[in-house]
Amino acid sequence: MGKAQSRQIRGCRATGMREAALLLLLHREPAHGYTLLEQLKEFGLREISSSVIYRALRDMEARGWVASMWDEEQTQGPPRRVYCITNLGGQVLALWVQDLEESRKRIDYLLRAYDRHVEKRKNGHH
Repeated sequence: MGKAQSRQIRGCRATGMREAALLLLLHREPAHGYTLLEQLKEFGLREISSSVIYRALRDMEARGWVASMWDEEQTQGPPRRVYCITNLGGQVLALWVQDLEESRKRIDYLLRAYDRHVEKRKNGHH
């Protein structure tokens, strides 16, 4: 991937855990919106309305991160949209995970520094 393409992807990176989780779920397998809503519980994202999920999916589709098609082969009910991740969405997900790993390192460092500080104070050092 070239520098210009990398900058373009970084410029349209996911803005929250919800988007990152949706991309990961779609990286696993294509899914309907309702299925994705249920699967988000795995990430502790429980209190999200279906309208928020469908709006996020439409936004990600407009950005080129996901694509959708009508599932007309199901036997019951009206056709439903099936969402799948695109190549660009896979690249965005990889960058998102890289950012999360970097954030985790900074958080771990801060927590270790805090623990050292608290331990020193317990031992009478200021």
